[in-house]
Amino acid sequence: MDAKPRASESAEPDDASAEQPAEEPTTVEPPPIPRTVVPRWIQAVVLPLALIGLYLLASAAGTLVLIVTFAGAVALILNPLVVKFSRWLHRGVAIVLAYLVVVLIFALIGLVLADPVASQLNHFSTTVPDLIKSANSELNSAQNFLNQHGFHVHISKQGSTALDTIQKQVLKQSGSIISFSKNILSDLVTLSVDGVLVLVLSVYMLVYARDIGGLFRKLMPPGNGTPEDDYPLLIQRALSSYVRGQLAFSLIMGASAAFSLWLFGVVGIFPDGSRFAVFFGAFYGLMELIPYVGPIIGPIPALAVALFTNPLSAVWVLILFVALQQLEGHVIAPQLFRISLRINPILVILALLLGDQLAGIAGALVALPVATVLRQTAIYLRDHLELEPWATRTPPS
Repeated sequence: MDAKPRASESAEPDDASAEQPAEEPTTVEPPPIPRTVVPRWIQAVVLPLALIGLYLLASAAGTLVLIVTFAGAVALILNPLVVKFSRWLHRGVAIVLAYLVVVLIFALIGLVLADPVASQLNHFSTTVPDLIKSANSELNSAQNFLNQHGFHVHISKQGSTALDTIQKQVLKQSGSIISFSKNILSDLVTLSVDGVLVLVLSVYMLVYARDIGGLFRKLMPPGNGTPEDDYPLLIQRALSSYVRGQLAFSLIMGASAAFSLWLFGVVGIFPDGSRFAVFFGAFYGLMELIPYVGPIIGPIPALAVALFTNPLSAVWVLILFVALQQLEGHVIAPQLFRISLRINPILVILALLLGDQLAGIAGALVALPVATVLRQTAIYLRDHLELEPWATRTPPS
């Protein structure tokens, strides 16, 4: 008798609970991973020997380290695109498609800039003779002014201007020019071979990306299993952020130079600035991708044109680029790279200096990507490693 009412009573809550909406599943956070303890003997012996061994290996390998570094950076940057394409295509086809997409992006940028830059270059080439005549006229006027005021300084001799003298000196030094050209051709051939090696290595790295990622996961302390704590993914995201920051930096500086020179042309300070603004800005922005040398080479075309037309315009253009570089060094670069790299500006400068000291311009080019990887590695190890303390307990008295 008592069993039936109990059964009916127990059925009512089941019906009521069935009518209630299902509760949303709660996200369960992964359990914290215990840190890997590094014993004292490893700290004292293995780690210093490992650092010395890496330094000796890098010194012996020479340019091979740079080639592998460039290839690794390219592979890490393209891997997210390859992973997206691999959802619908075979991985080999996805790698080829990723490279084609990058080439098409640069080709589209080139097509957008090709017409204005080509027209400005053609206009510039047609105006070069007029610029030289104007420069000769300015030199003759300066010579006449000095002669009238008793200054016997021969800037322009009869039948031979300073530009003609430069031309004769260039012809006399034709042997040196030929030798310099051979060196340039040799360097270009070396760079081409290195570029092919970087391309081939990056393709193989993308093909074996999963195996390489698994190897690094085994070498590094284990994470908690989420993408936010996966070492290869963290490195990949850090490098992608660096590339975005570098491209944004180059675009900002190139656009700033183009707009400023166009404004100089409109106002009349530098008349040719408005005509060649796109070419000058594109060249300056492209040179900003090269550390140290780029900011020096970037202003040369604009300064050369301004110097041929009017020395006073050249002074104003020089002041403009000095101001842009001050703005770049103190405001734009520190803030932009602080956001994209999350590295202290002082460390950015030190990394560039060290890269230039070790391997010249190529070393400076890879300095910031390497610094980005080292920073992310240090953060990961800090969160997952624990050094065994060296302090010894004092025995109780």
